[in-house]
Amino acid sequence: MDLIVFDLDGTLLNRHSELSAGTRDTLRQLSRRGIAYTVATGRTLHAARALLEGSDFILPHIYKNGVMIWRPDTGHYSHSNLLEMGEIRSIVEGFASQGISPFIFTVEPPNRHGVYHPPLQTPAEQRLVKHFTGMDGLHVSPVAQLPFAADITNISALGPRRAIENVEQLVQAEPHLVAYSGIAVEAEQLLWIDIHHSDASKGGAIAEIKKDLGVSRVICFGDSDNDLSMFALADESYAPSNARDSVKAVATAVIGHHDQDGIAEFLRRRFEL
Repeated sequence: MDLIVFDLDGTLLNRHSELSAGTRDTLRQLSRRGIAYTVATGRTLHAARALLEGSDFILPHIYKNGVMIWRPDTGHYSHSNLLEMGEIRSIVEGFASQGISPFIFTVEPPNRHGVYHPPLQTPAEQRLVKHFTGMDGLHVSPVAQLPFAADITNISALGPRRAIENVEQLVQAEPHLVAYSGIAVEAEQLLWIDIHHSDASKGGAIAEIKKDLGVSRVICFGDSDNDLSMFALADESYAPSNARDSVKAVATAVIGHHDQDGIAEFLRRRFEL
């Protein structure tokens, strides 16, 4: 059994953060042919659910860069590599010193999802809270209400480049944490950052799924540094032309741009769809 694994943003999704009509049609054809596929993304389930609906993503999904695996058949997570407040306290304080309000994502019994934040400091953070509040099943609360025993999946934030880079330096000094960052709002010169446990990775989660499903070969698609761990595990790995140079350098091949149905066109040729 071959398993195709897709990153979402910058890879399977177009510049509007959507599955194009051509990509959806290609996924339907893969499904009809019995070709297995799933997703490995830095997004949460809540941020991906509506995008994937109707495209037959029936196998386990990988979220938060491997922190969590969602099992659609049971409606539950198999998750590990979570954090406790004590492990991130210095990073939260680092955000405060940079004038940034971090968002702390949690999983609480029974499968309750929360995001907690200190007082908001910028219009971008206010927009982000509004976005989170509109997500079904995600509870947004002040950080003072964060349960002491909550399992923390990740910390995310938006901020100016210099401030985000300063926080990244703090994370590098914490051996149990890893950070990924990128451009969030280019016009406002804002970067995003996402921090989670260093033992979590897309590659590690794919290895678990591979064993559980009896997968023989993995074919993956990705564009950014958080995809390198699954590129290292995969039998074949493909980068769209918009990918970072570090990803292109280790890919089996570089294919079409994510905003021009590059992955869908490759799959049609590869599997003669």
